[in-house]
Amino acid sequence: MIHPLDRDELRSQVQACIEGELARQRRILDEVGPDLAALVDPVQRLLSGGKRLRAAFAYWGYRAAGRPGSPHLVRLASAMEFFQAAALLHDDVMDGSDTRRGMPSAHRAAAFTHADAGWSGDSDRFGEATAILAGDLCLQWTDELYATSGLPTDHLQRGRETFDRMRTQLMGGQFLDVLESARGWDGMSTAERVTSARRVIRFKSAKYTIEAPLLIGALAGGIAPEAAAALSTYGLALGEAFQLRDDLLGVFGDPVHTGKPAGDDLREGKRTVLVAYTLDAASPPEQDILQSALGNPSLTSAQVGDVRTLMEGSGAVARVEADITNLAAAAHQALGTVRAAVDPTAYQVLNDLVAVTTDRVT
Repeated sequence: MIHPLDRDELRSQVQACIEGELARQRRILDEVGPDLAALVDPVQRLLSGGKRLRAAFAYWGYRAAGRPGSPHLVRLASAMEFFQAAALLHDDVMDGSDTRRGMPSAHRAAAFTHADAGWSGDSDRFGEATAILAGDLCLQWTDELYATSGLPTDHLQRGRETFDRMRTQLMGGQFLDVLESARGWDGMSTAERVTSARRVIRFKSAKYTIEAPLLIGALAGGIAPEAAAALSTYGLALGEAFQLRDDLLGVFGDPVHTGKPAGDDLREGKRTVLVAYTLDAASPPEQDILQSALGNPSLTSAQVGDVRTLMEGSGAVARVEADITNLAAAAHQALGTVRAAVDPTAYQVLNDLVAVTTDRVT
């Protein structure tokens, strides 16, 4: 059985497009000088693998409107992968993350290069500047890929507003995440904490991971407004479920699969729905254990284990799992309402992607 992400050989097509675009951009930067390779190398490493979820949703959104696949569509879909790369490069700097997909994060790798070479100045600042600029390049290339995809101009115009909105709102969502971590949850009820965490989920992850790429493709393809509304509901529900799964993996995931140390979300002080549920059910001493763990960069494996035990014992993990199940069901339901209005193959792929997105280990 063909994996839904590999229908139309999409992952291999996207990878070929990414590699071709990076080679083209390297030639442009060669005019600046050979040193600029160090700016593209982190992007190349980051884009050397991955599930290609965002590209898939853009591609199958366009196909859902009854449009055919083409190299032009693959190029538009690949723009979503460059956008994710920008977000990850910047996110790792903001979070101070040491690793990404089992390798040193871009800013750490550049800092190591600076230190090994014995260059002047602060190695960490050099690494952060390199990663920020690499992320900025990815943002530029995202727009370039979209505009030069080769799809008809009127198709691109139909998707452009959502494309621009996605890029603006992600930056707002990134800042919202930083803001919520900084000001904390003191004096807030559990409901307020969950609402706060879900607002971050929506604008930092759910929309740019699934809903926006799907709508960009579907609107570009000329899908009917009623079907677009249903796909939006599908995408938001599934995007939130995706992030809730990611939050669980941030505490309970196996580093071999996730590529990041276990408990990194705790060290970074992430205020997640999982944390809100745990605080809701924990006793005052247990709350102190969790609060002391949040934002502690020196958190040991044993301390992470204590927090895991607390989260499971409080019922918080089960509550998040129930939320994921309910959101997946809502996505299926929303998609079902437009079954007759979308391409049958696209419908089947989007239906199968619900499980792929929520039943994952990485």
